[in-house]
Amino acid sequence: MRDYDCRDNVMLFGGIPVTDIAEEFGTPLYVTDENRLRENYRNLYGAFSKHMTTEIHYACKANSSLAILKILESEGSGIDAVSIGEVVTCMKAGFTPDRIIYTGNNVSNEELRAVAELGVLINIDSASELERLAKIKSSIPVSFRITPGVGAGHHAKVVTGAKGSKFGIPLKEVVPTYLRAKELGFEPKGIHVHIGSGGMSFEPFAEAMEILIETTNKLKDAGIDLEFIDIGGGIGVPYRPNEPEADIEELGMNLTEMVLEETDVRKIMLEPGRYLVCDTTVLLTRCVDVKDAGVKKYVGVDAGFNTLVRPVMYDSYHHVAIGNKFGRACTAKYDVVGHICETGDHLARDRALPDPEEGDVVVIYDAGAYGFAMSSNYNSRPLCGEALVHNGKAELIREPQGIEDLWRHQKIPERLLK
Repeated sequence: MRDYDCRDNVMLFGGIPVTDIAEEFGTPLYVTDENRLRENYRNLYGAFSKHMTTEIHYACKANSSLAILKILESEGSGIDAVSIGEVVTCMKAGFTPDRIIYTGNNVSNEELRAVAELGVLINIDSASELERLAKIKSSIPVSFRITPGVGAGHHAKVVTGAKGSKFGIPLKEVVPTYLRAKELGFEPKGIHVHIGSGGMSFEPFAEAMEILIETTNKLKDAGIDLEFIDIGGGIGVPYRPNEPEADIEELGMNLTEMVLEETDVRKIMLEPGRYLVCDTTVLLTRCVDVKDAGVKKYVGVDAGFNTLVRPVMYDSYHHVAIGNKFGRACTAKYDVVGHICETGDHLARDRALPDPEEGDVVVIYDAGAYGFAMSSNYNSRPLCGEALVHNGKAELIREPQGIEDLWRHQKIPERLLK
């Protein structure tokens, strides 16, 4: 979890008082620090590329805002996309097809056709997808996602690599599937796993890499030489105070050493999402109500799980501070709750805070990954805006929705208007 400076008891984000940002653009508002995003990318790329040829493919499902994508494009990143919408959005941001890997799951023929026509590398998820793609377009390079039987993640809902997962090709079917791809005219270029999201230790990545290496060598024995090994994403970040960070230098050194020593492959790929964008962003929301319910005290804010769903969906922890009382002593514990008509609409529970008042700017940390990307219009709440901070200046990069946007694409049948 990042530490922030303050001035006159006001938290500074990217050198700017959060109260000024909230006043200029309104709340709720996601705010991203461009310099931090660039720093995260360079640190991760450097930890691997110093040892072997490395490609970073940002898992854009974490945050697909055009400005965020453009920053990463300028850093040299590639893209891990999971839908045709993500592919086209990333191309809009300047990514060329050769920098995009598409890894879909339960993909329709229509989407397969659209992706194939754009010329991005398709990372095939199943034998069925392989056969269907062959009827659309073969003689193209492909990769395959395998199910390693190794799962890791911060919550059961984000563990993707375990046995029986809906993702990937089971291990016993991998070699026959690659051979079938060759028979159909495809050019297998790589092999891919993704074990889950939010892993903080090295061991699950090493276990998955051993399986990738063993499978790569089996494929070589079968006459298939691969160009790259893709270890996927899932590198975790600390959300709580004093929680240690993942050691990316150790991860980079050890994983690349395994590949270099045990295979003929000379390129490694990673697909980080959370690691790149999580701590770049805070959610600013304003206190609109303070309530003492006897057994519980509440800080009511103008954001809810329509704005940030992770605490409800994954029981996730996000640190909370009052931005305009940043240096003051905490006086009591409060639950931070939103404006959604659901009992479960909690953004944080039992947090020690200085005396809250209506109008305070409440800051929710580490909101860059799966924050805005998973927001919704539930309770007919418009989506909030996004701002970008760079060298002491804040700019709006997404306008907030208005009420009229909620029904902009709806139609009432003529017969109901009579």
